[in-house]
Amino acid sequence: MSTSHRQVSGPQGAWLVAEREITTRLRSKAFLISTGFLLLLVLGGVLFSGFMASSGGFSGPTKVAVVGEAATGLDSEAFEVTAAPDRAAAEALVRDGEVEAAVVPGGDTPVDLTVLANDSAPTGLLQALSAAPTVVLLDPLTSNPFLAYIIAISFGVVFMMSAVTFGTTIAQSVVEEKQTRIVEILLATISARTLLAGKILGNSILALAQVVAIVALASVGMLATGQDLLLGELGTALIWFGILFAFGFVLLATLYAALAALVSRQEDIGSVTSPVMMLVMLPYIGIIVFFDNLPVLTAMSYIPFSAPVAMPMRLYLGTAEWWEPLLSLGVLAVSIAVVLWIGARIYENSILRTGTRVKLGEAIRG
Repeated sequence: MSTSHRQVSGPQGAWLVAEREITTRLRSKAFLISTGFLLLLVLGGVLFSGFMASSGGFSGPTKVAVVGEAATGLDSEAFEVTAAPDRAAAEALVRDGEVEAAVVPGGDTPVDLTVLANDSAPTGLLQALSAAPTVVLLDPLTSNPFLAYIIAISFGVVFMMSAVTFGTTIAQSVVEEKQTRIVEILLATISARTLLAGKILGNSILALAQVVAIVALASVGMLATGQDLLLGELGTALIWFGILFAFGFVLLATLYAALAALVSRQEDIGSVTSPVMMLVMLPYIGIIVFFDNLPVLTAMSYIPFSAPVAMPMRLYLGTAEWWEPLLSLGVLAVSIAVVLWIGARIYENSILRTGTRVKLGEAIRG
């Protein structure tokens, strides 16, 4: 190819490569089918949870502790009443999980009753009382631990599936171009760094679009099934999940592309990208295991590879200050700059070398 073809500017070349990556994926039936299946799975999960919430699920009567004559006349079919001698005993029953809430005399409302609950008072109990009683939340952090666990799994699964799917795609594309010698033609027109930037940009756009589609579909599903209160609680967390995911994926995509450039066969991709796979799996496991552990979640919020799942979880739990997501984003941005610099050196020094696997240290030194 003549040197006259080397007239493409860096940004223009990167966008051309990004368009090629995007159109190639959108023409893939396997990609479209897998994305459609994932969206249907998300919608099905949201609709099912909404149905369970509206129908009361499979739970039996709400267990309530009552002190003295407070809240007499509760429906015996809807409530399982346990008598408690005083407020302290009723509070202990709530904290121990033996009852979902307790009704005790006294309060600053006309009904002169107070409902004690760990996270939120059962809606049915509040409706059964003729006026709104005073509500005291004993332990907001553990609010609905099962729901918090489901939300943690959701953040972890979406992050893991999108990162692995599109990260693997980048790695396979890099090796395929080396095998077919297409990369030599591309590098006659654009630089290696521009080619790398285009691959990262194209797949990052696709990954973020998939996440946005999942969030949008889940939001519509929650509104349609009357889960608007839950959507309100998740709103800020979902927005920050999208922002942090976009930055976190750029970090992972750079590593996938750089490490894949070290090999020349598709069979060797797994061996060189296994460290990145671990960096994807560890946050997924961590957010599920430590979803209610504040010290661990706080630490994960400032580790670049786990921040996209840990910080949104803390925002949902209400344990993060307003400035903490910004600080987490700053840590991610600095990490991206460092990884991009190292990854570009590895990619640039390895992309034209075929045959045996290029040693990592050798690729960095050039």
